[in-house]
Amino acid sequence: MLTGYADPFSDDKTVICFVGHQTSHGFGKHEYMAGCHLIEQWLKEEYPDANIEGRYAVPWPEDESTFFADADAVVFFCTGGQRHVVNGHVPEFDKIMRTGAGLACLHYGVEVPIGPSAKGMLSWMGGYFEANWSVNPHWDASFASFADHPAANGLKPFTINDEWYFHMRFVGDMKGVTPILSAVAPPETMSRKDGPHSGNPDVRKAVAAGKPQHVGWTYQRGEDYKNGRGFGFTGLHYHDNWMDDNFRKTVLNGVAWVAQLDVPESGIEVAKPTKEFLDANALKWGGEQKPAPKKKKKPAAPKQAAN
Repeated sequence: MLTGYADPFSDDKTVICFVGHQTSHGFGKHEYMAGCHLIEQWLKEEYPDANIEGRYAVPWPEDESTFFADADAVVFFCTGGQRHVVNGHVPEFDKIMRTGAGLACLHYGVEVPIGPSAKGMLSWMGGYFEANWSVNPHWDASFASFADHPAANGLKPFTINDEWYFHMRFVGDMKGVTPILSAVAPPETMSRKDGPHSGNPDVRKAVAAGKPQHVGWTYQRGEDYKNGRGFGFTGLHYHDNWMDDNFRKTVLNGVAWVAQLDVPESGIEVAKPTKEFLDANALKWGGEQKPAPKKKKKPAAPKQAAN
């Protein structure tokens, strides 16, 4: 499926290509396309003069040359691992990245299998989720301090629960990588047995040592990629987390930055969405899924008269 773009050769616009799956984990979770449409809407509100054009492909564009033409940024918000949308398309997508187009990968979209896709992610985004190295527990991450970087503009300390992936596989010496969100993972994140996504000796040592884990980062590529930019963000399992001002600001700052848009000193601030708004957005773009019915409260048992 391919929708939402006009003349691909116009120079007076900012083109952001959203590539991914529709959804996967049930209503309100992994809302890939719903989240992408929110990002486009909010960036258009923040940058009315940028003439932002959002293009959408589910799961991969049939006509790559037209779809990615003049792309300023690409966003992968999709099921990852063996089902990641870039698998099987690495050589042609590398050509897109070598034009200087930015890349943002969100939540499951940061995970790719070892091989061509992983090598690509290291070149394009500076890091990725590697099975048997990285882990995906649900936990309350507390972010207390932030880098001096446009993607961190306006962020204030916050704590939020999500399926925060961590212990990413980064480029050597983290050259070009700037951590944007980092937190110390609590011991309970290591409560599961070792497995491809749950634990391994290396990550257990890192957690035991209290080493901060980077769950959001930017990457500055070199001249081979025309100094293009990358942004990785491991949260967004829960669609409702868009309601958190700092969470929302981090994602919008990062996507704007990779698209070469100037991020305000206070960061990108848009109206806080309501639960009803987010549910409507998920219903519109999430296909046939429906929210779980509300549980009916059982009537209280009648009080017995005292003897």
